[in-house]
Amino acid sequence: MVRKTLTTALVKKFILARKAKSRKGENGIVLIVGGSYIYHGAPILSSVAALRSGTDLVYTSVPKINVSSTRSVSPNLIVIPLVDQKLTRGAVNKLLGALPRKLDSATIGMGLAIQEKNSLLHLVKSLLDRDVRLSLDASALIPEVLPLLANKNVVVTPHAGEFKRLFGQAPPDSKTNRIKLVEEKAKKFGITVLLKGATDVISNGNTTYLYEKKIPAMTVGGTGDVLSGLVAGMLSKNRKPLESAAAASFINGLAGKAVQKKLGLHMTSMDLLTEIPSVMKPFDKIV
Repeated sequence: MVRKTLTTALVKKFILARKAKSRKGENGIVLIVGGSYIYHGAPILSSVAALRSGTDLVYTSVPKINVSSTRSVSPNLIVIPLVDQKLTRGAVNKLLGALPRKLDSATIGMGLAIQEKNSLLHLVKSLLDRDVRLSLDASALIPEVLPLLANKNVVVTPHAGEFKRLFGQAPPDSKTNRIKLVEEKAKKFGITVLLKGATDVISNGNTTYLYEKKIPAMTVGGTGDVLSGLVAGMLSKNRKPLESAAAASFINGLAGKAVQKKLGLHMTSMDLLTEIPSVMKPFDKIV
């Protein structure tokens, strides 16, 4: 097992160069599926984070009750309404019919209300069949989804509670044992696991990256939604889920550090979105 601490030099290798003559769509097309009557903000944070990561196009699919508020936040979002208030089989079928043919990556689950588990499984399987790279978070992290994911370019981004729900085991307090458990589950299920915490643990079961954040201001709600958008944004350009998850964790942390330096313990997740371009600019490469 290879274990490394994330550094700027390492992450620079994971963020791909952009072609000087590239056209719209060639630098990533992302789908975000999330939101509910209560949690309208989560998919917005993810969508803007994906755009800020350098992705060309982001399609944001939210329940119809959230469509107006989502559109009003940013003219940059292409909003596709889910026809029901929660994720249903019918809503998934309509969504799949409305998506562009070329779709690089998707992230599912942020604030998402799910009517039937089978509707989520249908969405995940359909996107994987199209060779879309997936990031799953929040309500999409259920054990029933695991059999669909093996060796399919998928990242899961649980916090400790979601990790327990997904894998049936809570991460231990001991850092060493947490790392071992993440590695074990990643290898067993053929996925990349990004366990969020004071130290992010990112592993595909063969290689593990660690990122010790020390950013207490980032306990505010929504920082994980920003991370999910960054993972999808990275995945839209880099097919390797471990590298994409590691880069997203690092950039999210750099943005958090920059905000905490400016605002102390008074950040909101919207503040992270503002900092992403500044912290990512040193990683830009044009060829």
